[in-house]
Amino acid sequence: MAETTAKVALITGANKGIGLETARQLGKLGVTVLVGARDLKRGEDAAEVLRGVGVDARAIKLDVVSEADRTAAAKYVDKAFGRLDILVNNAAVMLDPRSGNATSTTPMSVLRDTFETNFFAVVALTQTLLPLLRKSPAARIVNLSSILASLTLHATPGSPIYDAKTFAYDASKSALNAFTIHLAHELKGTRIKVNSAHPGWVKTEMGGEGAQMEIVDGAKTSVQLAMLPDDGPTGGYFHMGETLSW
Repeated sequence: MAETTAKVALITGANKGIGLETARQLGKLGVTVLVGARDLKRGEDAAEVLRGVGVDARAIKLDVVSEADRTAAAKYVDKAFGRLDILVNNAAVMLDPRSGNATSTTPMSVLRDTFETNFFAVVALTQTLLPLLRKSPAARIVNLSSILASLTLHATPGSPIYDAKTFAYDASKSALNAFTIHLAHELKGTRIKVNSAHPGWVKTEMGGEGAQMEIVDGAKTSVQLAMLPDDGPTGGYFHMGETLSW
């Protein structure tokens, strides 16, 4: 087992977009980053780019919906470091059509596939890695949610998301927020903090047309929550330091 005094972070879906930028920013803060990627070659390419800017980065094959990959990732982290300090559950999918509210015609397959990645896989991976997170002096779990998870804002006429109804994606992220609340409550007597992050409407493949935030800003909320001090919040829902309505 390699000895390291640096914090160790595992970021899922880290070979591109917000995940890659989160890895870069955490790495610049001296964190050793594990670049989780479904395709190991893409993960290795991303890790090489990160190393090129001075980040201690290592690729790890991690398709979050694969039990074998989740188990292998935990074994790797245990053998290499003996603990995990930061888990950023960043990987997600949006499979809904973007042509208005299609809730009544959303296929069950779209709902199941969306929840499989955005909710069930996050819960499963977190449960698998929790023994390693418990070995950290002060672990942080960051669940990448979305403002589209807010039931309050969805139900409030005139809110910024009132007319933005992508049912499967929104519901999966609302469920993820429930996981954040429940896990934070279970762990409130520990030094592990669990929070949900809304990155913003970011210029990524998922962000699509109309996105206004640059990727460098989209990663900032995740990084803030990953590096919270001991007196920082847990069980919250944040964007750039501001609390969002559940």
